Amino acid sequence: MTAETTKQEELSRLLEAAVFANEGKLYQEDGEWRAEGDKVDTALLAMAHKADRSPEDILKNAAELGRIFYSSKQKYAAAFYEVEGKPYAYVKGAVETLLPMCARGVDGKSISENNIEELEQALAGVKYRVIGFAYGEVKRKDEYSSEDLENLTFLGMIGFVDPLRENAREAVEKCRDAGLTPVMITGDQPDTAFAIARELDLCNNRDDVVTGRQFKNAADQGEKSLDELTGHARVYARTEPDQKQKILESVTRGGGYVAMTGDGVNDAPALKHAHVGVAMGKSGTDVARESADIIITDDNFASIINGVEEGRIAYSNIRKAIFFLVSCGLAEVLLFYLATAFAVAPAPLLAVQLLWINVITNGVQDIALAFEPGEGDELSRQPRNPDERIFNGVMIGRILILGVIGGISSFGVFYYSMEYAGYAVEEARNLTILYYVLFENVNAFNSKSETKSVFHINPLNNKFLIVGIAAALGLHIFAMYWWGWLAGILHVSPVGIKEWGAVFSIAVLAIAASEAEKYLRRKRGKPWLGDGGLPLDKWLRKLSPQGKR
Repeated sequence: MTAETTKQEELSRLLEAAVFANEGKLYQEDGEWRAEGDKVDTALLAMAHKADRSPEDILKNAAELGRIFYSSKQKYAAAFYEVEGKPYAYVKGAVETLLPMCARGVDGKSISENNIEELEQALAGVKYRVIGFAYGEVKRKDEYSSEDLENLTFLGMIGFVDPLRENAREAVEKCRDAGLTPVMITGDQPDTAFAIARELDLCNNRDDVVTGRQFKNAADQGEKSLDELTGHARVYARTEPDQKQKILESVTRGGGYVAMTGDGVNDAPALKHAHVGVAMGKSGTDVARESADIIITDDNFASIINGVEEGRIAYSNIRKAIFFLVSCGLAEVLLFYLATAFAVAPAPLLAVQLLWINVITNGVQDIALAFEPGEGDELSRQPRNPDERIFNGVMIGRILILGVIGGISSFGVFYYSMEYAGYAVEEARNLTILYYVLFENVNAFNSKSETKSVFHINPLNNKFLIVGIAAALGLHIFAMYWWGWLAGILHVSPVGIKEWGAVFSIAVLAIAASEAEKYLRRKRGKPWLGDGGLPLDKWLRKLSPQGKR
């Protein structure tokens, strides 16, 4: 028998073990290959096909006697088959798990003489996920267990490469820029984990990789020791399913808000207990998808980062709409409060005029603000505290400033028109309602950003807002100048250029006030209320005795 023939027989035996100790399916349907089960198992079946050893041909001459299914805890799977009238055990799994079961290598030499562990480390060091295979004749019996896996022959190793996506490293960098801490948890051996983590820039030192055994030792010493470990660890290797959940619990105890990604059955408990569970849609198992809160349809980590960005944009737009509505509403309330305080009669606006203002401004622009595009710096902002109120220091400070300015200015327009300019009450109301239409549309531009100057934002980047503002102004102008029937209902009438100029000049003070507030807040480094400013939280707790947020 030649050396070449011997190698072919050894390879054939290895392929048989890969097929027998397999829990996956690979078949053709409607002219397309379809796979079911673990990716490693289906890859092994594909390898058999490529080697012209059809899994069906291998299995048809064998009878299954028993099986030990794979689990992350035991790190191996075994199948017992009768081949050519004799019972055999075929095992696949982690190399360090299989070696104690084996008495020899495929060449008949001892395990130590084959330098198997050194070869595995060499493969793992270049990012191969290494699976070992063994087989051996066993005694015939009705039921088989792990106790029957002894005195086996180590057949060899197969290395798998799951290449990183081109945008993987960039996605990790964006993750850090967004104030998120990426952590890798894998069942692969430490050298493989380190090689991948180094390429992703998750760690640069092999000793930084925490193994499942190290994690268990820390857990045995108590929560304090475990929390210290998870506080700095960024890469975990050879972890067991229950350890993933313990990692999440430890990080949560340290104040972390955790999102967990996974695709396997063993990931399900961690996905369920994470603040946000993210399952892979393509490769994920049904159990993983059912346990998760979010399913990524393209199995791309970068999609999660894109989701974070879109989520921050959506939350920011909610705040913009709320600020716009509440600040404009506060200005209207303050107008009537000042009129009452100064005993000004009659009322500065009629009910129908207030309704008109709310319909053509608040009813359009607030919806348009929900379509604001991102400001471009969403992924450079730090994550907000999950307990943070929408009405935080920044929000309340801006609402008070713009609401007070709007209220005082509108009262000034009404009061000055009657008391000093000699206008009749209908004419004063006409100017006041015109002021509100202009003020609230100007304030819509103030709402486009909490931090950036309105002059640094493209005013035309939200076509819905532009159309809404144009429509609101157009409707009011038509009501004033051309729609006599509507003018009679609203009690409005045309005004001259002088009045237009005066009212518009007062309305744009809202932009000046907003710009001054943003500038001074940036210079101060904190908001005027709460978050290091005045004790806003204490006032809010008085309003909410139960401390609900």
